[in-house]
Amino acid sequence: MVYRFLILSDEVDDFKREIQISSEATFLELQNVILDSVHYTKDQMTSFFICDDDWSKRTEITLVEMDTSSDVDNYVMDSTRLNELLFDEHQKLMFVFDYMTERAFFMELREIIPNKDLEKGICTKSKGEAPLQIMPLDTFEAQQNNSTDYGEDFYGDTEFDMDELDKDGFEGLGDSMIDNPYDDNRY
Repeated sequence: MVYRFLILSDEVDDFKREIQISSEATFLELQNVILDSVHYTKDQMTSFFICDDDWSKRTEITLVEMDTSSDVDNYVMDSTRLNELLFDEHQKLMFVFDYMTERAFFMELREIIPNKDLEKGICTKSKGEAPLQIMPLDTFEAQQNNSTDYGEDFYGDTEFDMDELDKDGFEGLGDSMIDNPYDDNRY
């Protein structure tokens, strides 16, 4: 069986890669095909995450053993086969290629092709230039600040005065709703 993955980047709009690989291949083999397809070096820490439909990370597959004392199953790329964790078309994954800034490729298992096998994974479609493999931390922080930097006064006055919330400002609500329930001796 062959898995066909679509890989996208949220940093580069026209970037796309399509990878086909045997379902029996390991996550390390998948990582190597991805890194080769984008011309990245293989000397950085990376991880795959199996995600839910909203891209929330669920299961991590690490490049090296990270923690053996955890109650949670640990998966390592060189000993975990794709078909152990990937069962359904349209399953979502993230491939974190820059640990310091948590930059990643978004992946989807687009198709499971039965009755076909590949000896080695291949990049079948390539479009656009990949983002930098390692982004300097100061450049990353500058980009983050420029994208949503509203400043500390975005929501209004930065100083809070408890006296502004007196009972007089809440006419008609009755004293019981304004009194602090923790002020009496019930607690």
